[in-house]
Amino acid sequence: MAATGPELDVQHATLLIVPTLNEAANVPELVRRTREAAPDADLLIVDDQSSDGTVSVARQAFEGRPGYAVWVRTGPRGLGRAYAEAFQHAIAMGYTVAVQMDADLSHDPAALPALRGALRDADLVIGSRYCPGGGIAGWAAHRIWLSRFANLYARSVTGIGIADITAGYRAWRTSALRQLSLETVASAGYSIQVELAVRARCAGLRIREEPIVFTDRRRGTSKMTLGVLLESMRMPWRLRAYVRRMRREGKWRGSL
Repeated sequence: MAATGPELDVQHATLLIVPTLNEAANVPELVRRTREAAPDADLLIVDDQSSDGTVSVARQAFEGRPGYAVWVRTGPRGLGRAYAEAFQHAIAMGYTVAVQMDADLSHDPAALPALRGALRDADLVIGSRYCPGGGIAGWAAHRIWLSRFANLYARSVTGIGIADITAGYRAWRTSALRQLSLETVASAGYSIQVELAVRARCAGLRIREEPIVFTDRRRGTSKMTLGVLLESMRMPWRLRAYVRRMRREGKWRGSL
């Protein structure tokens, strides 16, 4: 069953999904820039009970625009849970495209037209830092190294050859999301990115990487915690077992 969410006035085919936790400083610029880049899209901010006024700031920035809404979640917090529930809601509401992106503006809204356009011949388009033409701006060398290691680790353990398998800027066909059994997603945090990429590959979905330049946040703080980090280290091994089970049961539809 789809998760219960806000009553959206569906105006368009695309829903932009932006999870937030204490991102009040970034929301006004986020709303302005997404509106400029994708004026035909609706926007859903999925808030995990922020304490800094994110919700009220967002509603003020929306200026009563139909199709723009805030969903304040009441269940356990976590990026993975927020995305899984929001994707189910996008499907239930009849959207044909769902785009996931961070609230801190590390994901440039100006890339939205390219990501959505690439869905012409794909089911999932990943905004990739590590495919030709992609990159990172504003990170120290050690952070880039850690990010590259995380991708190498996830690819090596799962056996899934996606250059930026941990990337969080993605455009999905909702018809593809329907095939991923979102109600059974195990990831609570950032490992949702790897989990859904692996599930998409197993289902035989068409995956394309589109280059983006990822920029470091200028305001606010990262939501990375020790618990999230440990889950990100364990999840690829669970997904390795998932891939093997799909093959054993004859449910594998993809390629490595």
